Amino acid sequence: MVTGAAGFIGSHLCERLLAEGGRVLGVDCFTDYYDRERKERNLASARASDRFELAEADLGTADLRGMLDGVDGVFHLAAQPGVRGSWGERFEVYARNNILATQCLLEALRERPVPLVYASSSSVYGAAERLPVREEDLPRPLSPYGVTKLAAEHLTGLYAAAYGLAAVSLRYFTVYGPRQRPDMAFTRFLGAALAGLPLEVLGDGEQSRDFTFVADAVEATRRALGAPPGVYNIGGGTRATVNESIRVIEELVGHGVEVRRREAVRGDMPHTWAETSRARERLGWEPRTTLHEGLAAHLAWARALRA
Repeated sequence: MVTGAAGFIGSHLCERLLAEGGRVLGVDCFTDYYDRERKERNLASARASDRFELAEADLGTADLRGMLDGVDGVFHLAAQPGVRGSWGERFEVYARNNILATQCLLEALRERPVPLVYASSSSVYGAAERLPVREEDLPRPLSPYGVTKLAAEHLTGLYAAAYGLAAVSLRYFTVYGPRQRPDMAFTRFLGAALAGLPLEVLGDGEQSRDFTFVADAVEATRRALGAPPGVYNIGGGTRATVNESIRVIEELVGHGVEVRRREAVRGDMPHTWAETSRARERLGWEPRTTLHEGLAAHLAWARALRA
């Protein structure tokens, strides 16, 4: 089972599992965070396989016990994304889709305890006191979104301890690549660069990120099923500022771009950088894609969208 199957990482994971010869039950409720048409395109390849089944369902209300019949592993990627949207009245949506939905899934897994991989986020760290961050560092989220991801991570750990679930939480660091959500920076930047429009940068662009290419994130996720329980940082090993990444984009598109500065977002972390030795040692995983290689693939996909 892959929850959030129509999303960015989820759709890639479904394809990976199908390529390995597995049968995949994809679960998605197609929230209105961005266009359903885009999510349907994400699923096109998976839907072409007779070993893929899609259940359109809300984890908070679905008969999860029935859905888990015949399932031998769960990848829980479904979530309400985005730092900016998590403030104010919209927090209820984040609490429901990130915390309650996870708790409902964990309750169902009590009766059918199969291995679980939960997709957490580097947002749980907040403004870290030291870099690179280690899994044992105290989380201090700076946004309501980060709070909900951390809460669901704690619930996963609690159920694992109380009921013997083989549960792993992966803290993804800024995943990018083909199918990235339309609100995320690289998709916005590349779309603007191809259209000859200004790139809107939030803040001064000196905030840095540990960028992780989607294929590397999927590889880690696949290896995590049934791995030693606990929390793992999944970072791409390519740390760069937003301004540095824009220079790579200029090189790839073959021309300069205009940059317009906008006010920084509340809750946006100044820097992220993952210490990934735990994932390397216990999952046998390491990132393989450079920022230049990953952005080239992301650009090719962005061009295809415009064709």
